[in-house]
Amino acid sequence: MKIVVAPDSFKGSLSAREVTRTMVQAVQRVIPDCRIDEVPIADGGEGTVDCLVAATGGQIVKVPVRDPLGRTVDGSYGLLPDGTCVIEVAAAAGLTMVKDAERDILRQSSYGVGQLIAHALEAGHTSFVVGLGGSATNDAGAGMLEALGVRFFDALHQSVPGTPEGLLNLQSVDLTGIHPGLAQAEIRVACDVNNPLCGPNGASAIFGPQKGATEELIPVLDRALDRFAGVVESQTGTAFREMEGAGAAGGLGGAFAGVLGAKLIQGIDLVLDVVDFNRRLQGADLVLTGEGRTDGQTMQGKAVFGIGRRAREASVPVFCISGAVTPDARALYDLGVTALFAIPNGPLSLPECLDRAGELLADAVESAVRAFVAGHSS
Repeated sequence: MKIVVAPDSFKGSLSAREVTRTMVQAVQRVIPDCRIDEVPIADGGEGTVDCLVAATGGQIVKVPVRDPLGRTVDGSYGLLPDGTCVIEVAAAAGLTMVKDAERDILRQSSYGVGQLIAHALEAGHTSFVVGLGGSATNDAGAGMLEALGVRFFDALHQSVPGTPEGLLNLQSVDLTGIHPGLAQAEIRVACDVNNPLCGPNGASAIFGPQKGATEELIPVLDRALDRFAGVVESQTGTAFREMEGAGAAGGLGGAFAGVLGAKLIQGIDLVLDVVDFNRRLQGADLVLTGEGRTDGQTMQGKAVFGIGRRAREASVPVFCISGAVTPDARALYDLGVTALFAIPNGPLSLPECLDRAGELLADAVESAVRAFVAGHSS
């Protein structure tokens, strides 16, 4: 028997790697000689680098970068065996890198993201996968572009920084110094939002508040992004203000797609493609997946949703074992998930469930696999 073990993390409790190992050990209690394909999964957000490195046998590359406030910190990216570089925006421009009291969204920059890309380009790499989740910035990716050699000028042709504050005075953009390696680069970006760059549904209005933008600052930030997009369009002919996904990660989606020519792809589909999930399904009898909470949001491009859809196409049953399962998750039965299991085995509090997550998960997986084996052999 072959089982593919492909869970997401149980946030606040177990990483995707830890969930995978726990599930594998539980399967081995029931089927000691089972062929198990271990594929920890993320949906393109936090944890994507770790999951893809684990699933492919890649490595982590450490790089000193600037954080959103310009301080030097340890950044990193994943390098997969085929030479693909996996970058999480959060590793260089993440919200958790800036304390609440330090937030200064007008001056926060995505420069460190560009440093990660530049380091990989200098090493000769040309294939990139980028996860946009968890950014602290709202600079339309100008900081990233600055680190890649783009320069910004005001009306007096004085340099301005690639921050929202600098973009308010932007008059021209010089792309002639952009890193030459980008001409051969293929960049795929995990993007699960369709917000445009500007306006009431844009980056500043929708995502700015969680990054420290006050009600008074939102229109200021929006003007900065609008000015950036207008200047780039007037000089290059590339329009990306209204592009779906341009507003992701404070406008980084727009910079990647509109300036660097990247492809914006739903995160879980991008991850499943990179780990060659369709091939892993070949000859499989069962897929085990799970997440911290399976609910209506799971249908919005989460890992379990993507796995169920692909497994259904391959006619492989899917068992989802999660920390909690809500009634609206039953819609997954029509989307490729065969059975849903919640791990609590009694009236437990949330702290108890979190503390005992590994034990509860192992027991639930063992029970599910025993039921599957009994049905499979009948």
